[in-house]
Amino acid sequence: MRNKGAITLLTIALALVSAYQLFFTFKTSQVEKAAREYANGDPVKERAYLDSIANQNVYNFLGLAKFTYKECKELELPLGLDLRGGMNVTMEVDVVDVVKSLANNSQDPAFLQAINEAVTMRTKSPKDFVTLFGEAFARIAPNAQLASPDIFGTVEMKDKIKVGASNKEVLDVIRKEAEGAIDNTFNILRTRIDRFGVAQPNIRKADISGRINIELPGIKDAQRVRKLLQGTAALEFFETFENSEFYPHLAAINEKLRDIEITGDILGLSKDTVQVTTVTEEVAADSTDEGIDALLKAAQDSSSLSNDEAAFRKQNPLFALLNPAVAQNGALRPGSTVGYARLKDTSAINAMLALPQVKSLIPRNARLYWEMKPEGDFLAMHAIKITTRDGKAPLDGGVIVDARKSFDEQSGGSPVVSMNMNGEGAKVWARMTKENVGRCVAIVLDGYVCSSPVVNTEIKGGSSQISGHFGVKEAEDLANILKSGKLPAPARIIADEIVGPSLGQESIQTGMWSFIIAFALVLFYMLFFYSKGAGLAADIALLANLFFLFGILASIGAVLTLPGIAGIVLTMGMSVDANVLIYERIEEERRAGKGLKLAIKEGYKNAYSAIIDSNVTTLLTGFILYYFGEGPIKGFATTLIIGIFSSLFCAIFLTRLILDRAASRSESVPFTTKLTQNWLRDPKFPFLKKRKISYVLSGTVVILSLVFLFGKGLDKGIDFVGGRTYTVTFDRPVQVEEVAGSLAEVYGSAPEVKTFGGDNQVRITTKYKIDAEGTEVDDEVETLLYEGLQQYLPEGTSREQFLEVNRQMSEKVGPAVAEDITRAAIWSVVFALIGIFLYIMVRFSQWQYGAGAVIGLAHNVIIVMGAFSAFSGILPFSLEIDQAFIAAILTVVGYSINDTVVVFDRIRETIGLYPKRDRYQVINDALNSTLSRTFNTSLTTLVVVLCIFILGGSTIRSFTFAILLGIIVGTYSTLFVATPIAYEIQKRKINKKAAEAAK
Repeated sequence: MRNKGAITLLTIALALVSAYQLFFTFKTSQVEKAAREYANGDPVKERAYLDSIANQNVYNFLGLAKFTYKECKELELPLGLDLRGGMNVTMEVDVVDVVKSLANNSQDPAFLQAINEAVTMRTKSPKDFVTLFGEAFARIAPNAQLASPDIFGTVEMKDKIKVGASNKEVLDVIRKEAEGAIDNTFNILRTRIDRFGVAQPNIRKADISGRINIELPGIKDAQRVRKLLQGTAALEFFETFENSEFYPHLAAINEKLRDIEITGDILGLSKDTVQVTTVTEEVAADSTDEGIDALLKAAQDSSSLSNDEAAFRKQNPLFALLNPAVAQNGALRPGSTVGYARLKDTSAINAMLALPQVKSLIPRNARLYWEMKPEGDFLAMHAIKITTRDGKAPLDGGVIVDARKSFDEQSGGSPVVSMNMNGEGAKVWARMTKENVGRCVAIVLDGYVCSSPVVNTEIKGGSSQISGHFGVKEAEDLANILKSGKLPAPARIIADEIVGPSLGQESIQTGMWSFIIAFALVLFYMLFFYSKGAGLAADIALLANLFFLFGILASIGAVLTLPGIAGIVLTMGMSVDANVLIYERIEEERRAGKGLKLAIKEGYKNAYSAIIDSNVTTLLTGFILYYFGEGPIKGFATTLIIGIFSSLFCAIFLTRLILDRAASRSESVPFTTKLTQNWLRDPKFPFLKKRKISYVLSGTVVILSLVFLFGKGLDKGIDFVGGRTYTVTFDRPVQVEEVAGSLAEVYGSAPEVKTFGGDNQVRITTKYKIDAEGTEVDDEVETLLYEGLQQYLPEGTSREQFLEVNRQMSEKVGPAVAEDITRAAIWSVVFALIGIFLYIMVRFSQWQYGAGAVIGLAHNVIIVMGAFSAFSGILPFSLEIDQAFIAAILTVVGYSINDTVVVFDRIRETIGLYPKRDRYQVINDALNSTLSRTFNTSLTTLVVVLCIFILGGSTIRSFTFAILLGIIVGTYSTLFVATPIAYEIQKRKINKKAAEAAK
């Protein structure tokens, strides 16, 4: 092998990068283990411990770079919700509302009709809504102009849409504005999510326009999440107090708190009744326990303080946590900032300021707001002045016409934000700036201060610049926030999923055990079949592959889910195939009398074609799955794709380095054992002779499958039909019929109830009010669920206890999402089959091979789906058709084609060497010569998936069952369906040519 040095260096580099990336995960696990030991089961103490070291260095990389715990947490390998619990939300910005808003809610009949038609069309078309609207409008009013004053030619849009602009130009502007509205909503949601305090929140735009996917690990209060995420963004402009004006009030509060003994009751008020708020922030009003716990901890946990520090804290309860905004000379700083606090102390300060005795000391026209973004570990507090009778801001985001990032040339090109207001806003803004020259004006979003610029002079005309100590990215974010007030682009939850932490912990344990046992079985099998020589080289490559795979996943920030673990284990099983192909080829060369070094060289050379072809077809499936899939399915595809690349590198290059080194030392490197050296060597089984029997057998099974599919149908999960699903665990066995009857009384009709896992756990699916929107609807459905199941719960179980303990998982999928998933599932399978057909046709230069492969794949898919239909409700686990099932089907497609292409490759090679040899004999010999490889690959993969099926837990049992069936049917199909059919089609062509030649 050439370039051994380069391969060695690349291997070392991959190992170092993987070790570097995975060490972040190792360090965070160390810190979190120490936190658990310190807390001794107290979640408040554990959270406080982690907060206290969030900005402390815990990882020193070779003395070159230091990383805090917070930074390590951001760089660790993230786990999906199914592995640690939490909430997954899919939100949608309704572009219809945006378009209507841009037209100032026009009542033009053609406009309204086009909107309605576009709404109907988008359920059946992949085109974006603006395009569909334009097509509908052109049909309804072919001579009408969208730029007319009655539609988009409004005063607000005059700067964007010129008089007489064509419909195409108008649609381009509308599309850009709609995309901007989605971007702005995305930024708003991101800033809200950052305040949840969850570890590694994940928010990203979905492939479908207007969709936003959000993952919140560890979240338990789903009601709070829904309320916060669906709230309309409130952008406001306030006048402020000067720090010097407000300091006396803080001093008075500090003195008052000195007289209050903070105990478990806090002056007679119990922990359950004290309303803890951030004084103004609605979000934290739901976090009563958290705020009180922080307050008590701040007051009582002084064991680690020195005597002087403890005395200062006792004399200055507020100022010990909130540092007044003073300069180095001791003078109060100018501006609206009145103090700074560590992030971990903000909850305690909120609790102090919410005490009734303290509230009376805060002026009635004052509010205290935290700043949106911290500076390091500190967060600034601002004093806001209320100047209106109703307490509302004198100016809100609705007056913003445009906002953009720009640069101030007078200050050396520093980033600034330029904004324009409408006429009404310009008048109020002129008055506010005139009355506050030399003072700050606060820009507030959702109760947090985004910016508090100093007014230098009266600003007329509504055009102004906001400058501050922010970079280019911060200026861009602020511009987006200001623009968010311009368009009403509410985001509504169209799907959500809640995974309880106990279910997540179960998934981790079962998933990891299935992974470890499956991996150990593969390592043992390779040693058993290929001996300590070649088998050990393959095991080293498998270990390296696993190490590289996790390292790459950590490097790109991929989220590891339970289907992702299944993808890794499946990749591991399939990666054996490359080693098997190579070793079988080396053995052929050695049996031909070649020396070890030459046999290794020729074995690798002859195996490359089959390895590349089989893996490219599997990659096609992986890429299609990644493109069409969402959430866990995309995670499965990610691990599959990365795993194929890493396994190819390890199998082709790493094992070659090991074997070449071993061959240079000895000529007796074993590739088989005494038990396996003659296993399936030249079996001479008459596959083609038996093809008619296989046709009858396969035809019968396919017909039966179709009968079940069209007769009984498939048990479609909510991914395809929409609805709400809840997984509920009881402390005793329950009967599904009784549970369904109890829920029918509260829902009006019986939901679908199935046993899920054990007989004390059920999965409940209902379509009750699935078309209705709003957090109150979600709350109503959950309340009715609790009421309907109350008789099966321990006496005294509250609704909150039920939702936190018994409800292990919940999932909501709206009708629009179900339609999109159904469409994506169909297209993913169709495109996979078309892509494979085209690749094989081009690669093998004959369409007959592609036809045989696709017929074989269709055969496999129909049988697997037929089995799901036939055994649904019979087997003791769910056989619902969901996104995971589509992933399984495409995995079956990828695995089957991998198997088939190896045989086709051997046929092509033999024909190239012996073009005049009888085609019947060539194909039969190819099937026999690759039988050992087919058996080894299928057996190792089957053992791996069987291990996951048995040990992997109920959440992926349906998924692994489909793959298990697919491996068995796919292996059979390669030998008795796909290859014989390709022969039948080729035979007709050969016979036709022979007949023509005879003439």
